[in-house]
Amino acid sequence: MILINLTIMKSEILEATIYQEPFPLMVIENFYNESELDLIWEELNFLTKPNKLVEAKDYGGVVENTNAKALILDDVYEGHRSVSNILTVNRKLFSSGVLDNFAQIHPCCKIAPKSNWDCTKIRYYHNGEYYDPHTDRDFQFLAFSYFYKEPKKFSGGDLIFPEYDFKVSCNNNSMVIFPGWVEHGVRKVTIKDSDYFEGNGRYAITSFFGCRARNKKGILTS
Repeated sequence: MILINLTIMKSEILEATIYQEPFPLMVIENFYNESELDLIWEELNFLTKPNKLVEAKDYGGVVENTNAKALILDDVYEGHRSVSNILTVNRKLFSSGVLDNFAQIHPCCKIAPKSNWDCTKIRYYHNGEYYDPHTDRDFQFLAFSYFYKEPKKFSGGDLIFPEYDFKVSCNNNSMVIFPGWVEHGVRKVTIKDSDYFEGNGRYAITSFFGCRARNKKGILTS
């Protein structure tokens, strides 16, 4: 485990923890600044209202592994990404230089800064919701950003890596980056006396990203 400071945007210094074992992993605390957080929460609060988030069968989740609802923002804002606060603000992952540092952890991470494709999913975990261990084998890299209202009103929700007997606590406004081949899951969230739409659970903004080839017309292949 290595603790480093990352200088980004010529004005922000972030604290990051780098793990080379048991697998390549970067954990960044307080990734977004206050103005960025305001924009993120504006959209998260809207998406927690009734009839916004959908079940796993409708967002490409592993149906037998999770009961948490989510939404693929790229589908909702197709052709109009700038309308979404989150799709605008989360470009910071790719523009800040963070991935240059991630690429140095292990040779398998070297292509991360060269990523030419990404997809953003919003997921909310309320009482009794979880995601059993699984592998996102279709994606080269994953970046999870975590958010919750303070004071924190739930327990559980840790990001777990059972194959390695390892876990990450998912602090508010933290980001976790690792390769897609690493099996991971989310421990069940427990909240007492809280309505789902109050939004007192655990939010995750997931960026699936990597490098994709282009066909003869220069269009990215799936």
